Amino acid sequence: MLFHSSIRKELARTFGATLVVLITIVMTIILIRTLGQASRGVVNPSEVMMVMGFSVLGYLPVLLTLSLFIAIVGTLSRMYAESEMVIWHSSGRGLAGFISPLWWFAWPVLFAVTVLALLIWPWTNQQVLELKVRYEKRGNIERVAPGRFQESADGSRVFFIDKESADNKSGSNVFIASSLNGKTSVTSARSGRIEFVNGERFLLLDNGQRLDSPATGTLEKKLSQFESYGIRVPDDVLATEYAAPAKAVPTLTLLREPTRANKAELAWRIGLALAAVNLVLIAVTVPGISPRSGRGGNLVLALLTFVVYYNLISLGQTWIAGGRIGMGAYLLILHGGAFALAVGWIASRHQNWSLAALWRPRSRNAAAISS
Repeated sequence: MLFHSSIRKELARTFGATLVVLITIVMTIILIRTLGQASRGVVNPSEVMMVMGFSVLGYLPVLLTLSLFIAIVGTLSRMYAESEMVIWHSSGRGLAGFISPLWWFAWPVLFAVTVLALLIWPWTNQQVLELKVRYEKRGNIERVAPGRFQESADGSRVFFIDKESADNKSGSNVFIASSLNGKTSVTSARSGRIEFVNGERFLLLDNGQRLDSPATGTLEKKLSQFESYGIRVPDDVLATEYAAPAKAVPTLTLLREPTRANKAELAWRIGLALAAVNLVLIAVTVPGISPRSGRGGNLVLALLTFVVYYNLISLGQTWIAGGRIGMGAYLLILHGGAFALAVGWIASRHQNWSLAALWRPRSRNAAAISS
């Protein structure tokens, strides 16, 4: 009990601290990226926090796995550095004996990673996609921002206002340029406002002028001045159908529609869960590779291992989508190979196997036979 409780308490502290640091870093990066998208008109500025929240939730499987991996490597590295591992080995606890307490600590995290990868990941991507599509399909009036030239949804008009009121229904120095069926018109007014007449929306302009060009290539132009001019504003939201990418498709749909893209995405999601299990086993072996290098050297090696493993998962996703390898074969080669390597390494360290020890008896037997 003392062995299990001491390890699990230290793992909990290290895991919690690491997870908080990683989430803070990822939130900062995603916030900067989302603000950049909002400045380009891809994301609604009022929905930046929602997009950031969904994005961070989607990255939680990777963050949880990395935090667990670092916690195990950091805890075992400290035990090696302070000779605590020698004491446990002397009391009959081999390296394989650490798997049980590590597993009891890690299984809730592994379960959460599996649920997040298979269920929450596509849901968060779908929510972010819906927010972006809804903002892209907004009407022409909603697209107008003070001090910026803004194109309409169908590309036939360009709007500009200098300032707007607090209720976003009136503005000053209004400019509208439109082009339809080869005819162009430019309308400017000192002020404008939105009013509803008989349930329909109108843009009412005051003290302005309008320049009409009937057809392209003709010199005839018509200039009109007005004190009040009304333009009916239709609800011209584009009815464009957006095909959801594979990362926003639910897992059950990927299973029912096994296309190459869907298989690649499914392999990536399953790979996140399998990689989390394998990394727990790999974390047991990493501190023993170079016990004297200290916690810093082992953490660098752990991060390198993590990056290589997850790059291989992404590489496999590309290969499966391109038809270069099957989903089952890649899962077996990558994750099955990593599992076999980790188990074999733990067994060799637990039994104190070495190539020199295995080769020495053969050499003695060969010498005895030759003599």
